Amino acid sequence: QVQLVESGGGLVQAGGSLRLSCAASGRIYSINDMAWYRQTPGKQRELVAAITRGGNTDYAESVKGRFTISRDNAKNTVYLQMNSLKPEETGVYYCNAGLMSSSFRWADYWGQGTQVTVSS
Repeated sequence: QVQLVESGGGLVQAGGSLRLSCAASGRIYSINDMAWYRQTPGKQRELVAAITRGGNTDYAESVKGRFTISRDNAKNTVYLQMNSLKPEETGVYYCNAGLMSSSFRWADYWGQGTQVTVSS
């Protein structure tokens, strides 16, 4: 059973910082791309940042220069450092990973989400 577990969400004032973590566990053979998505009130889930196994990154235009995605392949963990947070970025942040489990089939997995609240 593969699980992605996020942590690090919480309440922060506008302009503040948070660091999210997401650890993948279970019978994992290999992890390909990892990413963070968010769902803010009234909007569809959107991609925030993504990172390949080799470390290539991609960001939503709105977070470039403020957010940094990184990963530790040895720990099957992805991080999202969020700086200069804005109230409109309040929402639930989800971890996503494309991985091969012990069944040797690639599949997309999602975490349960972690709440980020940015107060004005």
